[in-house]
Amino acid sequence: MTRRRQRVLVDPHPYPGRLIAVEGIDGSGKSTQLVLLERWLTARGYRVHFTEWNSSPLVRRSMRRGKKKDLLTPTTFSLLHAVDFADRLTYKIMPPLKAGMIVLADRYVFTAFGRDVARGVHPEWVRGLYTFAPRPDLTLYFRVPIEVSLDRLLGGRAKLKYHEAGMDLGLASNPADSFRLFQSRVLAIYDELTAEFGMQVIDATGDIMSQQKIVRRMARTMLHGYDGPRERRNGDGAS
Repeated sequence: MTRRRQRVLVDPHPYPGRLIAVEGIDGSGKSTQLVLLERWLTARGYRVHFTEWNSSPLVRRSMRRGKKKDLLTPTTFSLLHAVDFADRLTYKIMPPLKAGMIVLADRYVFTAFGRDVARGVHPEWVRGLYTFAPRPDLTLYFRVPIEVSLDRLLGGRAKLKYHEAGMDLGLASNPADSFRLFQSRVLAIYDELTAEFGMQVIDATGDIMSQQKIVRRMARTMLHGYDGPRERRNGDGAS
């Protein structure tokens, strides 16, 4: 018998604000693009609120302790991330969204759909944890090949992070090989989510400003008709 899929992120949210989310595997450059978008929107007078994945003070300490002692199973990981998201949604996303502001989310529920499932958690169970999540008005997926993301990460620091490389799964003894295997799983899931949820794919191998021009164009289109709170600033007509 075919199992019915969980209804998540189906209907547009009813709030006056706008929600923009960015997704991508580690090393995709999505965070850089979101920071640039935030500066651009702020310069144009929009009231913007920034929020990121795994940032709730409620969960951070437990997550750090569990990672340090290698106590987290894939299911525990999934539950902690869901608690983190619920707290973040309640205090960091919903208030500004209801106030008509633009909320920029560095990772959203799609991160859980990708990482948790790549760790072996059942996809329908993961989706069931996030049925309360409002649908973003725009989701940007920065797609990058595994080798490019790996080169970027190792070019910026000495070694890969343990869980970033999926070392907790025992896929390979070498962190780089484990990263390739784990992040390839995540990448494949992202590619499936793209069609299902209408994520806008951006080639993240391009130069930073070329990508940013695409991001701004998509944001401008999404904001057509938006009449949220704004502040008059110098350079309001910046391109």
